[in-house]
Amino acid sequence: MTKITDHIRNANGKPIFSIEVIPPIKGDNLKNLLDNIEPLMEFKPPFIDVTYHREEYIERPMPDGSIKKIVTRKRPGTVGICSAIMHRFGVDPVPHVLCGGFTREETEDFLIDLHYLGIDNVLVLRGDPAKPFNTFKPKDNGYSYASELVEQVVNMNGGIYLHEEDTALAPSNFCVGVAAYPEKHFEAMDPDTDFDFLKKKVEKGADYIVTQMFFDNQKYFDFVARCRAHGITIPIIPGLKPLSTRRQLQILPKLFHLEMPQELVKAVEACENDAQAREVGIEWGIAQSRELMAAGVPVLHYYTMGKADNVARIAREVF
Repeated sequence: MTKITDHIRNANGKPIFSIEVIPPIKGDNLKNLLDNIEPLMEFKPPFIDVTYHREEYIERPMPDGSIKKIVTRKRPGTVGICSAIMHRFGVDPVPHVLCGGFTREETEDFLIDLHYLGIDNVLVLRGDPAKPFNTFKPKDNGYSYASELVEQVVNMNGGIYLHEEDTALAPSNFCVGVAAYPEKHFEAMDPDTDFDFLKKKVEKGADYIVTQMFFDNQKYFDFVARCRAHGITIPIIPGLKPLSTRRQLQILPKLFHLEMPQELVKAVEACENDAQAREVGIEWGIAQSRELMAAGVPVLHYYTMGKADNVARIAREVF
């Protein structure tokens, strides 16, 4: 396995193509996901991110009239998908590792499983609140912040495990990615507070950064400049998502606290249907990608959401 930072270094300044995929809904066939990845192998992604989806709480009415609360995971299988990607495509998987839903001990067990499988890259995230709740609450003896989880992974890389005093334990070898928000995390009080959380993750030992999606490249350029001005020197990978429906014009800004450029808004609003909006999204994605490549970004990282055709059309134009 090759670390993400080594993939970037080995590219000698040439931008890398990479993608993020989501596990299928429980009960679906993994074949559909792998078949969607297949066309994108044309662009030789050296790594593929695989998201992890935490537990959800649902209520079921019982015959006696009572309500039973059930805990379920609707998109399990992250580790299995990582293994399948390794063996089918020979590509390094990057599983997401969450604070939410895990104790520290469960996190350690999860990381040990990844280590045994030869998976040496992880993207460490706090994670979203468990549905249907609106606020994040850690599991008992879990972590509230991604920086705490980064510290645990870095400790394991140094041979330091929970509740073990033996100093001769075998270290893991994880390359640690973290998330960042060029336009501020929606829960952060202000951009400065949000930036302070990012700096803490870097200080704890993060090796690279992946940004949340954005549609205005200037937001990314300004964010990178701010990071560099504050001594953050690790690679900063831009995350991109092609707009694919008219409805996303309203949904994405609310979900991810981002601004849509007026030029893009007007173009999508002029569309008569989603097929036209998808074409606008592809053209916008091509222009974004070309500008970012010209600026020398290390990687163009696309959020596929389980689809491949629009990302493939963008990649054919820019790679």
